[in-house]
Amino acid sequence: MFRKFLAALAIVPAVLIVIGFILPDKVSMSRNIVIAASPEEIFPLVSDYRSFNRWSPWADRDPETVYEIVGSGVGQRMTWTSADPEVGSGSQTLVEIIAPNRAVSQLEFVGMGKATSAIELSAIEGGTRVDWSFETRMRDGAPLVMQPIATYMGFFMNGMIGSDYEKGLARLKRAVEDGTQV
Repeated sequence: MFRKFLAALAIVPAVLIVIGFILPDKVSMSRNIVIAASPEEIFPLVSDYRSFNRWSPWADRDPETVYEIVGSGVGQRMTWTSADPEVGSGSQTLVEIIAPNRAVSQLEFVGMGKATSAIELSAIEGGTRVDWSFETRMRDGAPLVMQPIATYMGFFMNGMIGSDYEKGLARLKRAVEDGTQV
């Protein structure tokens, strides 16, 4: 009886590991806000990394973060380095710009993989709807033994970064509507 119990205990983790390899690892998350301004007024803030920290939800998290911005337009690249684990280090590169409606960035987080982030601006009555999305594959870049854990972590991504996206959109709204530095 005790051997059967131990065998059952060994099977449960093995099944969870196998399921971690089988479950989809693609994670998508998005947030939106309406800003009382035209896409043309908003677009310069979301399509040029030199303006990113005016509204970034992460700008205040570590004032010691070191940023470097190279280039402009498609191919513009921003790297950041921070000792704060909540900020970390990485880079983002503008890979698509369709003015004044779309800016897409390829993100690379040191030791944590890659992702794509897109900002879509749609003119609506009374302003612009701003949609900010994030997409990644949780197993990409993870060592084989960590891939099942990475897959399960994907279930928490919406909660982990969704509030940051909401904060960033609120800051963007204030920057555009009030004309303030935030």
